[in-house]
Amino acid sequence: MRSERLQHFPVSWFATIMGLSGLTIAWQQAETVLQLPFHPSPALLVLTSLLFILFTGLYGFKFMKFKEVVKQEWAHPIKMNFVPTFSISLILLSIAWLPLSVNYSRLFWIAGCSAQLLFSLYIISWWIQHTKIEISHLNPAWFIPVVGNVLVPIAGIEHAPTEVSWFFFSLGLIFWPMLLSIIFYRIIFHGSLPDRLLPTLFILIAPPAVGFVSYVKLTGSVDAFAHVLYNSGLFFTLLLFFQARLFSRLQFFLTSWAYSFPLAAITVASLIMVQHTGSLIYLRLSGLLLGIASVVITGLFVRTVIAVSRNEICVKD
Repeated sequence: MRSERLQHFPVSWFATIMGLSGLTIAWQQAETVLQLPFHPSPALLVLTSLLFILFTGLYGFKFMKFKEVVKQEWAHPIKMNFVPTFSISLILLSIAWLPLSVNYSRLFWIAGCSAQLLFSLYIISWWIQHTKIEISHLNPAWFIPVVGNVLVPIAGIEHAPTEVSWFFFSLGLIFWPMLLSIIFYRIIFHGSLPDRLLPTLFILIAPPAVGFVSYVKLTGSVDAFAHVLYNSGLFFTLLLFFQARLFSRLQFFLTSWAYSFPLAAITVASLIMVQHTGSLIYLRLSGLLLGIASVVITGLFVRTVIAVSRNEICVKD
């Protein structure tokens, strides 16, 4: 990669790892729950792991060669919220590797949780202390730094005492309604998001969908609160599908990968509902969502490859 392109290699590239690992987990769940005769998840896991290694190496080189650029990225009121996509990618890889290797899963989980806690402390402290944040800086990507903590229990219950998973789950869950309120205030009273950030609206699906999966892992049942979490995620999914025309007119940005992980998350949540309820409605819904997530993420992958070949990505904003 040429020096100038490396300088503009954004940390948001790790959102692609989130999407691909989410799709991997969705297919793993589908292969088990739906007893599918074909198993694409191993190939997806290998692809995702290799891309994670590649992106980590590239961002590591960027950190060593362009430290000031990295510092600016980590202090930018919008870009800084994508920094934890790295730690969340580690946690998702931990979940995806768990059925195949407990040891690999544990290593990813420890690294991911440690980084996620540090990023959460850093970014929340920055929110509190900084004086230059404006309402226009607010968008659903603000969920990433803190609400990403709700992912921890999915593999965490296998690797650490349950209290550790409850700690991270509580941290993420308490910030979800707080951020949801101010994000809707920003959208309703201060104008629509710019086109580049409109795909981040799909992030609204992720907190309740992932929260549902983690809560079921922690409690072992689908109780009333689990239904509230799942149906909240399902409603946001329907709300965003209802606005398909808005998203279809958008050009491709790297932020378009914001479509990917939330779709995978609600797919996994629906498959878990099939496991616990046996309902035909959830069975059909999960199959539909798996198909949509697969098509969308495949399309994003192809479009990203095209954008890279055309030098449309890793350029100065």
